[in-house]
Amino acid sequence: MTVYQRIKKILFSLCMFAVALFFIINPSDEAYSVVVAILSIGLAIAGIKDIIFYFVMARHMVEGKMILIQGVIIFDFAIITGSLTDVPKIYILLYLIGVHAFSGVIEIMRAMEARRTVDGPWKIKFSHGIVNLILAIACLIFIRQSNTALIIYSLGLMYSAVVRLFDAFRKKAFVVIE
Repeated sequence: MTVYQRIKKILFSLCMFAVALFFIINPSDEAYSVVVAILSIGLAIAGIKDIIFYFVMARHMVEGKMILIQGVIIFDFAIITGSLTDVPKIYILLYLIGVHAFSGVIEIMRAMEARRTVDGPWKIKFSHGIVNLILAIACLIFIRQSNTALIIYSLGLMYSAVVRLFDAFRKKAFVVIE
């Protein structure tokens, strides 16, 4: 990781933490629109990035079409997320439960695979998956509360910011081919 990438990751994680702290301190109805907009824009950027990567490089790779399909699905989720501004908050909570539960299970599976195959940092992935599952369960338990979606989203954002910050300072091993 270059110094520029490290600085970019640190600044992005500090911004994520500040936004999450602002949402916890100032929970309001307008904050839901901001959260939905942030989620929608973030997913749209990730989807477009995957689609562009497919056309630039992945179409020449084995199983490169999977990246195109992944980009289209993520972009579809961005469109769905952007349309959630006018629906009741319980649907947003159900959406958060599904996203956190799915990503938690996937992270735990990735961590177990990394533990079996590579001597790498599998513990961070495993803890990230466990935290995502805990957030999904917390969403399910507090589904009747009015500000639950905002608080759960903010807690998940804070945790992701802390993990990114630790990742920015962690030394990376790389392979040199001579």
